Amino acid sequence: MRLGVHVSIAGHIYEAADRAAQLGCNTFQIFSRNPRGWETTELDPEDAEEFKKRCKSHKISPVVVHIPYLINLCSPEDDLWKKSLDAYIEDIKRADMLGADYFVTHLGSPKGKGIEYGIARFSKGMNEAVTSAKPKLMILLENTAGSGDSLGSKFEHLKSIMDNVKWKLGVCLDTAHAFEAGYNDSTEVGLNAMIKQVDKLIGADKIKVVHFNDSKSEFDSHYDRHWHIGKGNIGAQGMRRIINHPKLKDCAFILETPKETDKDDKMNLTAVRKMSKE
Repeated sequence: MRLGVHVSIAGHIYEAADRAAQLGCNTFQIFSRNPRGWETTELDPEDAEEFKKRCKSHKISPVVVHIPYLINLCSPEDDLWKKSLDAYIEDIKRADMLGADYFVTHLGSPKGKGIEYGIARFSKGMNEAVTSAKPKLMILLENTAGSGDSLGSKFEHLKSIMDNVKWKLGVCLDTAHAFEAGYNDSTEVGLNAMIKQVDKLIGADKIKVVHFNDSKSEFDSHYDRHWHIGKGNIGAQGMRRIINHPKLKDCAFILETPKETDKDDKMNLTAVRKMSKE
């Protein structure tokens, strides 16, 4: 099983690999820069090489980079869309410099323009981004809880984008987002139905990363709140079924659970390891 957490890049970016290894992770996820601001400093090529060396030394694979929060590639505002496109291209290049395997992206919000507009707008931006950046890694589309009018709460949204983008794309399945969007992955019937739908629409083999999070929010609430493994509304039994589902056995499981204390990652990782053995 490939199991990891989202890790801080504080200090030198290559220290993230050491933090993951100290937790016993064999995969992990990072932001390649500050996720809440537009300003960024150029990635030092020597730091990038050291990052790759440490990942290899710790036998960590795959490496996942997540896109910053501010980017909205389906914005109807031309200035924000262009700013997002430029940031997208830069972030893909940074992730490639780090030797990342996967680049996870949310889909953004069309701000009242509707789903069809959002899908077309995002697809146009993605086609321009990959044409410019020519990524070596695979870009993964992440499903969302569906708060506001954000894209990605239905797997049909992901399929439409994958059909419209001339590049090889995959899926990052967020377990909390799915539950909050109305896919009841807390039950055996609901989980199997969701995986079956993804398999029919996209292909279950396209799921490369699972954001393995319990949900503090209620089912079908469209309210995105991650929670500690087994302690939320998906629950221990539901999370256990997900981690052991045969269609997901080759995925990298990344925890994005709350970090209220330094012990939280260890607690959640211990819970997952126990579930995987059961």
